[in-house]
Amino acid sequence: MSSDDAGGGDLFAANLKGSLLAVASSAFIGVSFIVKKKGLRRAGAAGSRAGVGGYGYLLEPLWWVGMVTMLVGEIANFIAYMFAPAVLVTPLGALSIIVSAVLAHFTLNEKLQRVGVLGCVLCIVGSTVIILHAPQERTPSSVDEIWHLAVQPDFLCYAASAIAVSLFLMIYCAPRYGQMNIMVYVGICSVIGSLTVMSIKAVGIAIKLTIEGINQAGYFQTWLFAVVSVTCIAIQLVYLNKALDTFNTAVVSPIYYAMFTTLTILASAIMFKDWSGQSASKIASEICGFLTVLAGTLVLHSTREPDQTLSADLYAPLPPKIYWHIQGNGDIGKQKEDESLPRDIITVVRQDYFV
Repeated sequence: MSSDDAGGGDLFAANLKGSLLAVASSAFIGVSFIVKKKGLRRAGAAGSRAGVGGYGYLLEPLWWVGMVTMLVGEIANFIAYMFAPAVLVTPLGALSIIVSAVLAHFTLNEKLQRVGVLGCVLCIVGSTVIILHAPQERTPSSVDEIWHLAVQPDFLCYAASAIAVSLFLMIYCAPRYGQMNIMVYVGICSVIGSLTVMSIKAVGIAIKLTIEGINQAGYFQTWLFAVVSVTCIAIQLVYLNKALDTFNTAVVSPIYYAMFTTLTILASAIMFKDWSGQSASKIASEICGFLTVLAGTLVLHSTREPDQTLSADLYAPLPPKIYWHIQGNGDIGKQKEDESLPRDIITVVRQDYFV
């Protein structure tokens, strides 16, 4: 009995360490959203914003402070998985949403309405339900084994679909709707992020095996997974910066969390064949969790407030119909309309007598 008590105590201590590391990770990641947003605003005031394709934020020290803060959070999250199971660590990642939303309310003046709070709660609850009922994955023992899993027809189909959707969003949707629809930038980050996790896991296993004395550097798959990881991370950073620079942080964080978590679980289940053998109750729970996430995402999107950050670009295209008011000699309210103006007419947006 004493040995059982000791074993239970060790398990409790390990879970406690993992929980504390996961909470610390969420705090660091939540803070990093705010610090990076401040850096993006400062960089946008001095040049082109990230939301319109600028890269001036790379020269902004505050943005790099946010990146380092996020890196610390990700490292803490990685170590947490060494002590506690994923079913305990992963849901705690939702705390970063609360941290970023609260800090944005006080430091960025980004108000989160009551309905927005409800949407945030729905996203957290739905994602937690999905994670708690997600299938258990089998841990591969080598990079070569992961490679065989990655070239299965099912996962190749998912990877091809993810790449096709990402290219469509980046090439067609982003230039046209990226500044208006939050789902474009966040969707790119989430879809690419699901591939990032798969490739990073392969690299992590290679590093672990190499440290244990089984060298994986001689396999080309190791370097291929490393290249895929770096490429996907770079794409995620670019479009996450655009999302943060264009939309409210309190809305970006939960939508990104919900979509990224859902797609990552889906990619992992397809790659590792974990969906087979699940009970009907677990499948139903996962579907309910996914629907809850979708509902929360829609609620958050409907309560989005436009970012008040001023752009350094003072010129913007106007719609084909232009109305303006003329005041003179006491006559107010005369209204003119010109439908013959071309769609690409340019004017200064700060001249507020255009309506």
